Amino acid sequence: MAFKLSTDSLQNDHVPHHPRNHTLWAELRVLQACGIKVLGMFGGAAKGSYTRLDRSAVEFEAYYTPLRDFIRSRDLDGLDLDVEEPMSLQGMIRLIDRLKADFGNDFIITLAPVAPAMYDQDPQKNLSGFSYPALEFERGHSIEWYNAQFYCGWGDVRKTEGYDNIINTGWRPEKIVMGMITNPENGSGWVELSLVQETLINLRLRYPGFGGVMGWEYFNCLPGGKQRPWDWAAWMTRHVRGWSPSIAGNAVGDEGKKKQKVVAEGHPGETAAQTSDVSAKDVSDNSDGAQPTSSQGAANEAPSKEGSEQQPSDRAEG
Repeated sequence: MAFKLSTDSLQNDHVPHHPRNHTLWAELRVLQACGIKVLGMFGGAAKGSYTRLDRSAVEFEAYYTPLRDFIRSRDLDGLDLDVEEPMSLQGMIRLIDRLKADFGNDFIITLAPVAPAMYDQDPQKNLSGFSYPALEFERGHSIEWYNAQFYCGWGDVRKTEGYDNIINTGWRPEKIVMGMITNPENGSGWVELSLVQETLINLRLRYPGFGGVMGWEYFNCLPGGKQRPWDWAAWMTRHVRGWSPSIAGNAVGDEGKKKQKVVAEGHPGETAAQTSDVSAKDVSDNSDGAQPTSSQGAANEAPSKEGSEQQPSDRAEG
């Protein structure tokens, strides 16, 4: 579920305890019972949350407290910090340190920068304000991975150029996840799977530690759409890991759905149970008794001169 801060609570078009979210919270428990890690998404295109957390210590406490309490009440395994508004480096460090202090070292923290922010110091190519290389230097040990956004004009998953640019500036591929649009209805920059396949093959060959992929959004992922969104995760797993349950007929079924790691993200105003982000790296074959990994993955591209046809948008996720 995606959420932002108001003066004394978390906001979305519907509060977390609204009846329309009951199914979501029930599914969260089922996923966790299967050993799957579930993260909330904080921020996105709905601006204001990080600005509020970047003020004085007193104001930070006032706005951080409802966030902390919500994480505790739903027993989330982590939080994806999608900063699409200016925030200081010290403000982000304070937030990360506090989350780790309150929830322990096993609490998963990820970030979702637009891809160019990982390698280009031009402030016009970074929605967050702070430097991601500087943040990695200061708190890389507290950040599991980065869900780099290669869509909405910030990258092109038809090619490896953007992902290469990130790695060539010193990032480890294990920490860089390729974020892509899963359905043209979800934003600009959607690419047919046949073209994504070629990109994934090249990235796997070039970077043995390739981090994997992230999809925005889960509820209507193609090729299965709303009826079978897990087919996207199965397809991605086959091409990221070299293994996948068949997506023919009903072969994926309930077991395939159970093996997916869902990162609960979504646009404010949409049904929370339908707006989630899934990582193909976390669709696990547990036939050997292994537990699903808690680490998402990624890879892809950033803006090239010939890149996407649209100009970078001021909103990427959320």
